[in-house]
Amino acid sequence: MNYGIVVAAGKSERMGEKADKAFLTLGTEPVLAYSLQAFERCPDIDGVILVVRKDRVEAARGLARVFGCSKVKRVVPGGSKRQVSVGNGLAQLNDDVNIVAVHDGARPCVTAALISETVNSARRYGSGVAAVKITDTVKHVERGLTVKKTLDRTKLWAVQTPQTFKVELLRDAFAAVRKKGVTVTDEASAVELIGKEVHLVPSFLSNVKITTPDDLNVAAALLKI
Repeated sequence: MNYGIVVAAGKSERMGEKADKAFLTLGTEPVLAYSLQAFERCPDIDGVILVVRKDRVEAARGLARVFGCSKVKRVVPGGSKRQVSVGNGLAQLNDDVNIVAVHDGARPCVTAALISETVNSARRYGSGVAAVKITDTVKHVERGLTVKKTLDRTKLWAVQTPQTFKVELLRDAFAAVRKKGVTVTDEASAVELIGKEVHLVPSFLSNVKITTPDDLNVAAALLKI
């Protein structure tokens, strides 16, 4: 079986102190609903674990019901760090789950097709991480606003989500993260930590993450709502 872990437990400092970006309105629906509906439509996903802030668990259950997201099997509270939230989701997976796709609930423009592509990659390679090649020239700055050097953009990719892995590989990676006491900002970094290859799946710039108020306008335009 293949499951998704949709993570929507993070703080939203750039959206305002009290804002929970996953529950902000985008068109006629909450931001989170779009991601859940994409997983609902994906034929390669059998179930979803939804991870939200502790005070949003009941609201998230209601959201899943209202928007017809029957694949959401459990809603659990997250933690103060992404890796804690993902770990909480992993702990909810049954033994018959082979592949898990971790997705940011704040990426509403994800498609069922992209989710499937990452699942197929994980089946073949053990991993499938959505990413786009960087086309801008990237400068390395060590302090202030002074450029130290220019990086070779032909070797640079910006990773997104879904980040999809064989379950045992991701569990081993997270065990190493806990043992070493390090902080990782995505699941691919955890897998890299144990020396395993991470396979990228070409994605699209339209798979945006809601981080600032302007991103809501961009997402609305992309979704044509």
